[in-house]
Amino acid sequence: MPIVRAMTRTLRPTTHAVRPALLRLGVGAFSAVHNLRRRAMFRTLHRQGEDRWAPVDAAQLVNLAATAGLAHRVTGPLNAALQLWTITYRNSWGMVFHNDNTLTMHQMALGLGRSADALSVDALVTQRTLLPNRVSRHYGGIATVMNLATCAVYLISGVAKVRSPQGWAWASGDTLREQIAADAIRKESFGGVPPKFAGEMYRSKGQFGLLAIGALVIELGAPLSLVDRRLGALFSAGAWGMHVGIRMIMGIKFSYNTSGVAYLPYLTNIPALSPR
Repeated sequence: MPIVRAMTRTLRPTTHAVRPALLRLGVGAFSAVHNLRRRAMFRTLHRQGEDRWAPVDAAQLVNLAATAGLAHRVTGPLNAALQLWTITYRNSWGMVFHNDNTLTMHQMALGLGRSADALSVDALVTQRTLLPNRVSRHYGGIATVMNLATCAVYLISGVAKVRSPQGWAWASGDTLREQIAADAIRKESFGGVPPKFAGEMYRSKGQFGLLAIGALVIELGAPLSLVDRRLGALFSAGAWGMHVGIRMIMGIKFSYNTSGVAYLPYLTNIPALSPR
């Protein structure tokens, strides 16, 4: 059926093995650095004395192997499971951070998919080259799965806003303004320094309506990013800008998002210039 073929071309474009390989390298490298910087935090999550804590670095080591594409059929799925366990454990001790969820789901898609057929140790050993001439829909589908995960996270965030007690009135910006003020007060109360933009914007009430509407458009409109790669690029730019704004106004770091790595699947999921 024409509609089925059109959907297949959109969701599973024929592309080169290099495309998911680049995602594997980018996401894996980010995760390695990100988790290494948070080792101290992971060590102190439990309520027992630190002398009782004997951490195992299996997740970090397996992540490095999966990123390098070393025995990826084993290390890929294993890394997906270990990252899921690690982030689940971390989020069980506090807030659920959607940027961690996005990173974990991206690693699961890469770990369970054929993302190491190029630019990997496996390719170098079995094909004698880092760039084997492989083109398949399997490779295009990986980025789509990653984008579906990204869309789900943003859509849930948008739905949560309009299903709050404020409902669609969240778009007025009043709730956002109160959240920014409360966050600044909390930082001052605990000896922190709130971003200077928080105070400046709080005195300019009108801007919050535009910011709130923009956030809802990005989050609730996320599924449209799957329809066309140009919409995907537009969504990526808007979402990235939103997180940069959150960093400047509230001082909240969404490292995976502001790094831009979270949106790489949108930029690499382009059909290959080869016969289907």
